[in-house]
Amino acid sequence: MAGAFQIRSVAGVVLVVAIFWAIATRKKEDGILYANEYRNKLRTPEEAVKVVKSGDWVFMSHFAMFPQALDEALSKRVGEVHDVMVRSVCATVSPKICAADPEKKSFTYMSGYLSGHERKLGEKGLCYYIPGNYSASPTNIRNGNMYPPDVAMIQTTPPDNNGYFNFGTSVSYARATCEKAKTIILEVNDQVPWVLGGEQESIHISEVDYIVEKSYPLPQLPPTNTETEAERAIASILIEEIEDGSCLQFGIGGMPNTIAKMIADSDLKNLGIHSEMATTSYIDLILKGKVNGSMKNIDRYKTVFTFAMGTQQLYDFLDRNPSFASYPVDITNNPNRIALNDKQIAINNTVEIDLLGQISSESSGTRQISGTGGQVDFTMGASQSKGGKPFICMSSTTMHGGKLTSRIVPSIKTFSAVTCPRTIAPTIVTEYGKAQLTGKSTFKRAEMLIELAHPDFREDLIKAAQAQNIWTRTNKIS
Repeated sequence: MAGAFQIRSVAGVVLVVAIFWAIATRKKEDGILYANEYRNKLRTPEEAVKVVKSGDWVFMSHFAMFPQALDEALSKRVGEVHDVMVRSVCATVSPKICAADPEKKSFTYMSGYLSGHERKLGEKGLCYYIPGNYSASPTNIRNGNMYPPDVAMIQTTPPDNNGYFNFGTSVSYARATCEKAKTIILEVNDQVPWVLGGEQESIHISEVDYIVEKSYPLPQLPPTNTETEAERAIASILIEEIEDGSCLQFGIGGMPNTIAKMIADSDLKNLGIHSEMATTSYIDLILKGKVNGSMKNIDRYKTVFTFAMGTQQLYDFLDRNPSFASYPVDITNNPNRIALNDKQIAINNTVEIDLLGQISSESSGTRQISGTGGQVDFTMGASQSKGGKPFICMSSTTMHGGKLTSRIVPSIKTFSAVTCPRTIAPTIVTEYGKAQLTGKSTFKRAEMLIELAHPDFREDLIKAAQAQNIWTRTNKIS
């Protein structure tokens, strides 16, 4: 028996060694295969963009992943092509195709959410906004509501040993775009973090037509170190609404950063994050043990997002970090999926709100400031979550033309977009308090909102409410 056991053990060892040798050999062969395929598809940026023809639709990847080398190469084709439509989202650099073609003879540029760079271009007529809820973008591409791209230009990581490139900090709707694109060009950047995903975070070399290489650091958004008195007051109100086990969504800016600092210094525990954006402010929450995702109903122990923007510290922290999971936006921003996590907290900003509860968060008159993004998605998702709470926040006033003006107004400014209709208006927060508008009548909404306004504007707002017939003798303003 002992001898037989030894023989079987030796045979087993030989078999195991053979299996591992076969795997290693196969991996080596695959590596050679993919290396050859990589070299065969490698082009200079100038060679790759020659595939763009007049009348084409071109997609460029989003946010910090905007493909800078391909953009620059395409800008040199001004005059060679005409009527080329280019779209992206929130480019964190100013597209060179716009600077090279101010008369738009060759290129027309569009964005699904305006960055600061794109806002300035929009004011010059060089960038057009594409309205829509962020969550609907992949569906709109797949079903043809958005023009299918002739050419997709997407920045990625270098490939792994299995021939996969990672979409880095912007999964967004890159995969949906690649499914519909006639030609796929990857801009490979060795400084892009490999971001682990829930799904659709990578593309295989067999799906790619051309590859260009360019190494540069991703654009950074420095943390907002200054905070106003109003932001601190709003954050203090919001922190009282967050419980142990809550699931958070908030973006970037002074007020979200202030909230994150307060959470980091609080006694809150077992928090989760399900958001469309990952920011630098999340790092401290994770390192201090405030966020662990242990109470989430889905994606437990994972911080879920669809794109990331922030400092180099954030990009380094994301690289192959198993506590993060990046999904396409039709998953992260699906209101039904958002609602699966209990106690979902959604914190978003706005430009102004009128006495009916109409929320304008993306434009001021004809001036497009940003975009709808995921505000509607997360407002609806959090409202459907068990114990969930959606908030729309703003300081009560702003300076306009050197004059202090109220951000609570009788009616939304002419031509301004209504981002959240009054039918889904949630809890509104200013430095003067909070008002839960859901289920309230028009006259009660007017009263509650005027109480949140700066005292200098309340009398005029009461007169406006009376003129709109949404004020009764029972209304009171403390």
